[in-house]
Amino acid sequence: MSMKNITLSSDFILLGLLVNNKATGIVFAVIFAIFMVAVTANLVMIFLIQMDSRLHTPMYFLLSQLSIMDTFFICTTVPKLLVDMVSKEKTISFVGCGIQIFLYLTMIGSEFFLLGLMAYDRYVAVCNPLRYPVLMNRRVCLLLAAGAWFGGSLDGFLLTPITMNVPYCGSHSINHFFCEIPAVLRLACADTSLYETLMYICCVLMLLIPISIISTSYSLILLTVHRMRSAEGRKKAFTTCSSHLTVVSIFYGAAFYTYVLPQSFHTPEQDKVVSAFYTIVTPMLNPLIYSLRNKDVMGAFKKMFLQYSSAQKISSSDA
Repeated sequence: MSMKNITLSSDFILLGLLVNNKATGIVFAVIFAIFMVAVTANLVMIFLIQMDSRLHTPMYFLLSQLSIMDTFFICTTVPKLLVDMVSKEKTISFVGCGIQIFLYLTMIGSEFFLLGLMAYDRYVAVCNPLRYPVLMNRRVCLLLAAGAWFGGSLDGFLLTPITMNVPYCGSHSINHFFCEIPAVLRLACADTSLYETLMYICCVLMLLIPISIISTSYSLILLTVHRMRSAEGRKKAFTTCSSHLTVVSIFYGAAFYTYVLPQSFHTPEQDKVVSAFYTIVTPMLNPLIYSLRNKDVMGAFKKMFLQYSSAQKISSSDA
C-alpha cells in the first residue's frame, strides 16, 4: 500500500529524446516542422476525402480513418515532447502518464488492424472487382473501421491498468520522451516478468492477425496480377497496392523491433530513435505517400486549390 501511495503522489520525470542538450534548438525546429506538416497533411487528407465525391469509395474511407489515427497518434506524444524541450520542468503526472499510455496503445493498435483491413480492401478491389461494391458497401466499411478502433482500444484497456498498478519506487526518471511501457516498467520495484510475457504475447497476436491478413491478401493479389494479360491492368494494380505496402513495411518494421525483439537486442538510445521514427515521422509519411503517389488525391487537391484561388480573385475584385 505504501508503495502505491508513493507512486500516486509522485510525478514521473521524462529524460527526453536527447542526451546532448547542445542540439536542442535544431532538433526542436525539425520536430516542430514535422509535427506541423503531419497534422496539416492528415487534416487536408481528411478534408479532401470528405469534400470530393470522387473519393467517396471504401479505399479512401479507410484512408481517412488512417489519417484520423495518425493525427491523434502524433498529438499524443509530440506536444509534450516539444514543451519538455523548452522547459526546465520535464515531469508528467501519474495520471497523465496513464492517459498517454492508453492513447498511444489505442492508436497504434487501431493502426495495426486498419492496415490489415486496408489490405483486404485491396484484395477485393483487384481480385473481385465486379463484386467490390457489394462486398465493400458502406455498412461493411463502417463495421471494419469500428472493428479496428475497438481492437486498438481493447489493447489500451487491457495493458494500461496493469502497467499503472505495478508498484514504482526509488527513481521516477523515465529514460524516454514519453510513457512507453517498456521504459516505464524499468522503474518497477516488483517482478514484472509475468506481465512482460503477457504483453509480449498480446503484441505478437496484434501483429500476427493483421500480418496474416496482409500476407494472404497480397499473395492472392500477386496471383491475380500474374494472370492479367493487360499491361495497363498490372500497372494499375501495382500502383494501387504499392503505397499501402510501403506504409505497412515502415510501420510494422518499427513495431516489430520495439515489441517483438527480445530486450537483449535493445538499448534505451536505440529504443528512443525507433520510437521517434514511428511516433513522429510515420504519421507525416503516411499522407504524403498516399497523396503523392495517387492521381485521385492530387486531382482533388488541385481542384480545391483552384476553387480557393478563384474565390480569392472574385472577393478581391468585388472589394
